[in-house]
Amino acid sequence: MHRITDSSPYICITSDTHAGAALDTYGEYLAPEYRDEFKAWRSAYRNPSMTHLGGKKTKNWDSVERLADLQSDGVVGEVIFPNTVPPFYAKAFHIAPPVRPEAYKHALAGTRAHNRWLADFCREAPERRAGIGLIHLNDIDDAIEDVKWIAENGLRGGVLLPLPSPAEHWLRPLNHPDYDRLWAVIQDCALVMNQHSGQGSPPYCEAQGSTPLWALEMMFFVQRGFTHLIMGGVFERFPKLRYILTESGCSWAPGLMRQMDRMYHAWKAGYIGEIDTTKDPALKELPSFYAKRNCWYGASFPGPREIEGRHEVGLDKILWGNDYPHYEGSYPYSRENMRLAFSDVPEQEVRMMLGENAAKLYGFDLDALRAAANAANITPELVATPLDGIPADSQCLAFQRARADQAAARRASRA
Repeated sequence: MHRITDSSPYICITSDTHAGAALDTYGEYLAPEYRDEFKAWRSAYRNPSMTHLGGKKTKNWDSVERLADLQSDGVVGEVIFPNTVPPFYAKAFHIAPPVRPEAYKHALAGTRAHNRWLADFCREAPERRAGIGLIHLNDIDDAIEDVKWIAENGLRGGVLLPLPSPAEHWLRPLNHPDYDRLWAVIQDCALVMNQHSGQGSPPYCEAQGSTPLWALEMMFFVQRGFTHLIMGGVFERFPKLRYILTESGCSWAPGLMRQMDRMYHAWKAGYIGEIDTTKDPALKELPSFYAKRNCWYGASFPGPREIEGRHEVGLDKILWGNDYPHYEGSYPYSRENMRLAFSDVPEQEVRMMLGENAAKLYGFDLDALRAAANAANITPELVATPLDGIPADSQCLAFQRARADQAAARRASRA
């Protein structure tokens, strides 16, 4: 156990939660011209995931229940991604593909309804909530209008940046210069650009293995946002932009930075093998320079391996998250997750990753959260105590990996 130098409880801010309104509530936030169409759509809509709702659906929008849940989990601040289905959508926004042109106007009405609802929801506990607003890339003027609205209405979580896969051929990839007008406004508004695991994946066929393949490959596809923005010079042209990739850990980042840097040297030399790159000018700095300056990592429910490379990534760039209210997250066992991930990590580093980094990135007032943190009482002594048992009833992916590691260790000891 590391020496404790400050016994005050950690101020824990989760960089990864999800919320949204019930469908009928969203209808109240729609622009009036869409409400009749919404009634017809609502009457025909059937939730495709009824078996997963259980008793947790109210956690998406019940402010009192949510505050009590998070407080009991040791969490006093949250960054809020979407979760429920907006009007005219088939599934939740963060796992839905970018909208097709023929559905764009109705989808835009639906996401704007979500943004209006979210702004009201955050006003119920403004010191504890940083909501992330939704935008589309189909129409840059509309996206700019939404970015300005998000900034003016206090959604200090920033924007959830769509990530087109190669299947969405009607949208430009993120390194395209057409988006420079949008990046400029996001930078001027000092908003964070967020992406989240599950974005950027192509469609999968209905065949054996497609579900685990989607889960297996999503890490690759969502990292395309990270690489396209860096290699496309977006952070070179807009040096004050801040980008975070959430629920994707950070153990992959050092290797990917090295891979980009190796490619950069061939790019800068003017050739990649026999491919002439002289008409595609190289960045002024190594790609890793922009990653370390402009990029953050939402390490949701991490295990020890997820934070091993924290010094190479940057201690000030890693944010812990519990993924509330998702089953794969650490709620209601976030204390156990903190002990699993951070028991061997120095106290000041833990303070940064559990809350201080999130406060700096998203504008939380740590002083305003101190009383709630004292009541939650996540002490350095607690987190520094190695976890002595994996919660048996948790579906948290970090705990599943820990169980598998323990089983492998037992098999090896018997061999």
